[in-house]
Amino acid sequence: MGVLSEFKEFAVRGNVIDLAVGVIIGASFGKIVTALVDQIIMPPIGLLIGGVDFSEWAITLRGETVDAAGEVVPAVTVGIGLFLNTLIQFVIVAFAIFLVVKFINRLKRKQEEKPAEAPKPAEDIVLLREIRDSLKVRSPDGPTV
Repeated sequence: MGVLSEFKEFAVRGNVIDLAVGVIIGASFGKIVTALVDQIIMPPIGLLIGGVDFSEWAITLRGETVDAAGEVVPAVTVGIGLFLNTLIQFVIVAFAIFLVVKFINRLKRKQEEKPAEAPKPAEDIVLLREIRDSLKVRSPDGPTV
Protein backbone atom coordinates (compact mmCIF):
# COMPACT_ATOMS: atom_id res chain seq x y z
CA MET A 1 0.00 0.00 0.00
CA GLY A 2 1.46 3.33 -1.03
CA VAL A 3 1.96 6.29 1.24
CA LEU A 4 -0.71 8.32 -0.56
CA SER A 5 -3.34 5.61 -0.23
CA GLU A 6 -2.48 5.15 3.46
CA PHE A 7 -2.76 8.89 4.02
CA LYS A 8 -6.10 8.98 2.19
CA GLU A 9 -7.42 6.13 4.36
CA PHE A 10 -6.20 7.94 7.48
CA ALA A 11 -7.65 11.31 6.47
CA VAL A 12 -11.13 10.11 5.65
CA ARG A 13 -11.68 8.25 8.91
CA GLY A 14 -14.51 9.75 10.92
CA ASN A 15 -12.39 10.54 13.97
CA VAL A 16 -9.84 12.58 12.03
CA ILE A 17 -12.52 14.61 10.28
CA ASP A 18 -14.35 15.17 13.58
CA LEU A 19 -11.11 16.32 15.18
CA ALA A 20 -10.40 18.73 12.31
CA VAL A 21 -13.89 20.21 12.54
CA GLY A 22 -13.49 20.56 16.32
CA VAL A 23 -10.17 22.36 15.98
CA ILE A 24 -11.56 24.78 13.39
CA ILE A 25 -14.66 25.52 15.45
CA GLY A 26 -12.53 25.86 18.60
CA ALA A 27 -10.22 28.37 16.93
CA SER A 28 -13.20 30.40 15.74
CA PHE A 29 -14.77 30.23 19.19
CA GLY A 30 -11.49 31.44 20.69
CA LYS A 31 -11.53 34.49 18.41
CA ILE A 32 -15.12 35.24 19.39
CA VAL A 33 -14.26 35.01 23.09
CA THR A 34 -11.19 37.23 22.60
CA ALA A 35 -13.32 39.88 20.90
CA LEU A 36 -15.97 39.54 23.61
CA VAL A 37 -13.46 40.08 26.41
CA ASP A 38 -11.34 42.78 24.73
CA GLN A 39 -14.15 44.79 23.15
CA ILE A 40 -17.24 44.22 25.31
CA ILE A 41 -16.37 43.06 28.84
CA MET A 42 -13.14 44.88 29.69
CA PRO A 43 -13.97 48.45 28.51
CA PRO A 44 -16.92 48.87 30.93
CA ILE A 45 -14.90 47.31 33.76
CA GLY A 46 -12.04 49.70 33.01
CA LEU A 47 -14.47 52.62 32.93
CA LEU A 48 -15.95 51.62 36.29
CA ILE A 49 -12.55 51.60 38.00
CA GLY A 50 -11.37 54.92 36.66
CA GLY A 51 -10.85 54.66 32.91
CA VAL A 52 -8.10 52.03 33.01
CA ASP A 53 -7.31 50.36 29.68
CA PHE A 54 -6.44 46.84 30.77
CA SER A 55 -4.51 46.06 27.60
CA GLU A 56 -2.08 48.86 28.53
CA TRP A 57 -1.97 48.03 32.25
CA ALA A 58 1.58 46.93 33.07
CA ILE A 59 4.26 47.19 35.71
CA THR A 60 7.51 48.65 34.43
CA LEU A 61 10.54 46.83 35.78
CA ARG A 62 13.07 48.90 33.85
CA GLY A 63 12.34 51.97 31.80
CA GLU A 64 13.31 52.52 28.19
CA THR A 65 17.02 53.32 27.82
CA VAL A 66 19.53 54.18 25.12
CA ASP A 67 22.58 51.96 24.81
CA ALA A 68 26.17 53.01 24.00
CA ALA A 69 25.52 52.65 20.25
CA GLY A 70 22.62 55.09 20.48
CA GLU A 71 19.93 52.47 19.93
CA VAL A 72 16.79 52.51 22.06
CA VAL A 73 16.43 49.54 24.41
CA PRO A 74 12.72 48.97 25.07
CA ALA A 75 11.34 48.98 28.59
CA VAL A 76 10.96 45.72 30.49
CA THR A 77 7.36 45.39 31.64
CA VAL A 78 5.03 42.84 33.20
CA GLY A 79 1.75 42.90 31.23
CA ILE A 80 -0.79 42.45 33.99
CA GLY A 81 -3.68 43.73 31.85
CA LEU A 82 -2.99 41.32 29.01
CA PHE A 83 -2.71 38.48 31.50
CA LEU A 84 -6.03 39.49 33.08
CA ASN A 85 -7.71 39.57 29.65
CA THR A 86 -6.33 36.11 28.84
CA LEU A 87 -7.45 34.77 32.22
CA ILE A 88 -11.00 36.01 31.66
CA GLN A 89 -10.98 34.48 28.17
CA PHE A 90 -9.90 31.15 29.66
CA VAL A 91 -12.68 31.21 32.25
CA ILE A 92 -15.28 31.92 29.56
CA VAL A 93 -14.01 29.12 27.29
CA ALA A 94 -13.74 26.67 30.21
CA PHE A 95 -17.31 27.48 31.30
CA ALA A 96 -18.61 27.04 27.75
CA ILE A 97 -16.87 23.66 27.46
CA PHE A 98 -18.27 22.67 30.86
CA LEU A 99 -21.79 23.45 29.66
CA VAL A 100 -21.31 21.43 26.46
CA VAL A 101 -19.94 18.41 28.36
CA LYS A 102 -22.77 18.67 30.91
CA PHE A 103 -25.34 18.72 28.08
CA ILE A 104 -23.75 15.69 26.38
CA ASN A 105 -23.64 13.76 29.69
CA ARG A 106 -27.32 14.55 30.27
CA LEU A 107 -28.19 13.18 26.83
CA LYS A 108 -26.19 10.01 27.53
CA ARG A 109 -27.92 9.52 30.89
CA LYS A 110 -31.34 9.85 29.27
CA GLN A 111 -30.41 7.19 26.75
CA GLU A 112 -29.15 4.88 29.52
CA GLU A 113 -32.29 5.43 31.63
CA LYS A 114 -34.58 4.10 28.91
CA PRO A 115 -35.44 0.63 30.11
CA ALA A 116 -34.52 -2.03 27.65
CA GLU A 117 -37.37 -4.34 26.86
CA ALA A 118 -37.01 -7.59 28.71
CA PRO A 119 -36.30 -10.34 26.23
CA LYS A 120 -39.25 -12.62 25.72
CA PRO A 121 -38.68 -16.04 27.23
CA ALA A 122 -38.29 -18.95 24.90
CA GLU A 123 -41.45 -20.79 23.88
CA ASP A 124 -40.57 -23.92 25.84
CA ILE A 125 -40.11 -21.83 29.01
CA VAL A 126 -43.54 -20.27 28.52
CA LEU A 127 -45.10 -23.73 28.11
CA LEU A 128 -43.36 -25.07 31.22
CA ARG A 129 -44.62 -22.11 33.26
CA GLU A 130 -48.18 -22.72 32.06
CA ILE A 131 -47.91 -26.40 33.03
CA ARG A 132 -46.51 -25.44 36.46
CA ASP A 133 -49.31 -22.96 37.05
CA SER A 134 -52.01 -25.46 36.01
CA LEU A 135 -50.62 -28.13 38.38
CA LYS A 136 -50.88 -25.88 41.44
CA VAL A 137 -53.77 -26.87 43.68
CA ARG A 138 -55.20 -24.59 46.33
CA SER A 139 -55.78 -25.89 49.80
CA PRO A 140 -57.53 -24.10 52.70
CA ASP A 141 -54.10 -23.29 54.23
CA GLY A 142 -52.75 -21.67 51.09
CA PRO A 143 -51.27 -22.70 47.79
CA THR A 144 -49.59 -26.11 47.67
CA VAL A 145 -48.57 -28.58 45.03
